[in-house]
Amino acid sequence: MFTGIIESIGIVNQISNTSFGLQLTITTSNKIYNEIQLGDSLSVDGVCLTVTNKINKNNLYFDVVKETIDKTNLSSLKLENKVNLETAIKINESLGGHIVQGHIDTTGIINDVKSIDKNFIFKILINKKWLKYCIQKGSIAIDGISLTIAEINDNYNSESGLITVSIIPHTYDNTNLQFKKKNDLVNIETDFFGKYIEKLLLTDRINE
Repeated sequence: MFTGIIESIGIVNQISNTSFGLQLTITTSNKIYNEIQLGDSLSVDGVCLTVTNKINKNNLYFDVVKETIDKTNLSSLKLENKVNLETAIKINESLGGHIVQGHIDTTGIINDVKSIDKNFIFKILINKKWLKYCIQKGSIAIDGISLTIAEINDNYNSESGLITVSIIPHTYDNTNLQFKKKNDLVNIETDFFGKYIEKLLLTDRINE
């Protein structure tokens, strides 16, 4: 479980094809490397991955299975790409963002990026299947970052809607959003409360 408050930016150091998918090696900050243990979870661009090795200083290793590759943007990573990192929340820590599971629903496509005053406006295309879980002023995790939806266009085209998020300078400067551009893929995790409510309502209708 995570909060969507990014702790540092990691660098993709190595990408290897394996029989089950991919192995990623990511160079991390001293703080994350020293705190994390083998078997711990780490959010990498919003994807909950398990640390499988710590061989070289500041390098963490992750095995990525095919299902995760198919649902996320990890297959598009290249060497030297920057990724958002967050360690799992501890019981005694405050919830700074919102509850983020690290289970990606889908990927979105950056449709536009604009700078307005000191803020940055990102417009992101999302498949309509997942747009129903997005509400104005509601929470969403984009590449693991806890953000608030400012606007929603439900009918951008036949397949996708468009959400708008406003990025403050601190978030922009301390996440990989500063390196993102139009047409880049981003990982999307919608607010899980909406999915639970939908399931409960559907179950109630079936049982009526």
